[in-house]
Amino acid sequence: MVATFKIAVLGAQGVGKSAIVRQFLYNEFSEVCVPTTARRVYLPAVVMNGHVHDLQIMDFPPITAFPPGLTPLCTLQEWADVCCRGLRSVHAYILVYDICCFDSFEYIKTIRQQILETRVIGTSETPIIIVGNKRDLQRGRVIPRWNVSNLVKKTWKCGYIECSAKYNWHILLLFSELLKSVGCARCKHVHTTIRFQGALRRNRCTIM
Repeated sequence: MVATFKIAVLGAQGVGKSAIVRQFLYNEFSEVCVPTTARRVYLPAVVMNGHVHDLQIMDFPPITAFPPGLTPLCTLQEWADVCCRGLRSVHAYILVYDICCFDSFEYIKTIRQQILETRVIGTSETPIIIVGNKRDLQRGRVIPRWNVSNLVKKTWKCGYIECSAKYNWHILLLFSELLKSVGCARCKHVHTTIRFQGALRRNRCTIM
């Protein structure tokens, strides 16, 4: 049976989260920054441990707050807000910030905390990977890499990867590590080594 892994990509305006997704799916990058105003859903597939798994990658526009806890009213509110639809039911989160923008790091710091506070069911087994994008502009870095890595890995207990969507650097590594984390959390019997062969059926995209 093909397992479907739902992944949410979150980040502040202009951090390049959509560029990361498009580089992964289509191996392309545009210098023109087009703000994400609606949730975009992509449906590629990968090979993991010799098995094909469908992915549902949801690229969300910047949100003011993570949807609240599981109550009938809150669940109704989440479904009423199209931009946040499905955000609480994913198997993993990618939180992207711009290494040259301090405010973007504070944004994902807040969102991560809200995820932990509101997503009660399965929170402890829901991987969160912090991604520092725009590594190609590292001369403009506002927080030393070691400081961020140490905070994220030791204090937050999250994965941390830096990448460059522009030059396709560490993009495949990001999704490989994410799938490894999801596989370890949901399939305890599976060896942690993930055989990753990139995205298949890359032209499947739905804007919702």
